[in-house]
Amino acid sequence: MTTPVNKREIMNKTAPNRSTGIINGECSNILNWDDVRFQWAFPKYKRMLANFWTPFEINMSQDIKQFPDLSEEEKEAFLKIIGLLALLDSIQTDYAGKVADYLTDSSLSALMIILAQQEVIHNHSYSYVLSSIVDKNKQDEVFEFWRTEPALIKRNEFVASGYRNFAESPTVDSLLKSIIFDVVLEGLFFYSGFAFFYHLARNQKMVATSTMINYINRDEQLHVDLFVKIFREILDEYPEQNTKELAEFAESTFREAAYLEIEWARSIIGDKISGILIGDVEEYIRFYANVRSNQLGFNRPFEGSRTNPLRWIKAYEEVDLGKSDFFEQKPRQYVKVNTVDNGFDDL
Repeated sequence: MTTPVNKREIMNKTAPNRSTGIINGECSNILNWDDVRFQWAFPKYKRMLANFWTPFEINMSQDIKQFPDLSEEEKEAFLKIIGLLALLDSIQTDYAGKVADYLTDSSLSALMIILAQQEVIHNHSYSYVLSSIVDKNKQDEVFEFWRTEPALIKRNEFVASGYRNFAESPTVDSLLKSIIFDVVLEGLFFYSGFAFFYHLARNQKMVATSTMINYINRDEQLHVDLFVKIFREILDEYPEQNTKELAEFAESTFREAAYLEIEWARSIIGDKISGILIGDVEEYIRFYANVRSNQLGFNRPFEGSRTNPLRWIKAYEEVDLGKSDFFEQKPRQYVKVNTVDNGFDDL
């Protein structure tokens, strides 16, 4: 289906402040949080504001001392995963801005801008970590990995093509499919990298970096939830788009994404990192592919894969970081979070 999506006007004097539709609707573009179409938008806004952080809050002194003592395999994985994350968050910043242009609801376009700002902070955090532990030449090399690593090239083009289709031909169909790719990027392609950093932290290595990853992980969970809500609202307004073809597209996309993520995990973690089994990481990826596909309302692409095999990772995914003791890097207090708010553990 090729229903076009039109850009939101900068100002529309004849339209109401409360939008008449999530896309292709009427909206003055004046934001009044007490008069918005979607009641979940303001709670999401408050949650995103509460998550605000900057890399400057994280003291890297201990990581600076520890990095030279990592194994060569750990150093390689550390730097290459940082390089991957930098690429993903860079294109995500741009994509969020493009989506914002087409949401004819001022509250949702505002949330997109906050999301994009958080992605900029994520990118800054990678530069912040690298500038703390390696010299400028190595930093520049890390930010070029996306061009040279074969496993990365395939993954990156996979997501970029989904975003590019929407950017070049904005229709309801291409927007919905681009959101599926977004959930792949923010809800799956980060996760083997996150697991590596959490594995280091549970062995008391590079804990400051893992603290930063915690913040990023927490943001990305919010971002996935936001895009899932937008996806469902679009389907509610355009039920004719909720087709068998879209369901098959989603399931095949998550299946291929998982294969690409597993290929990357094998190349960067494999059997080279002591204490973490690649088989568990592969199942962790399949598990999250099932989670994300199901969140969007589609079948799970992998039979079984209903339980998170990395049980220890819950302590990091569910951590309450608070807003104190950053510079002392005191032991973090872990709290139980229900499955509505966290990254899930069982399906």
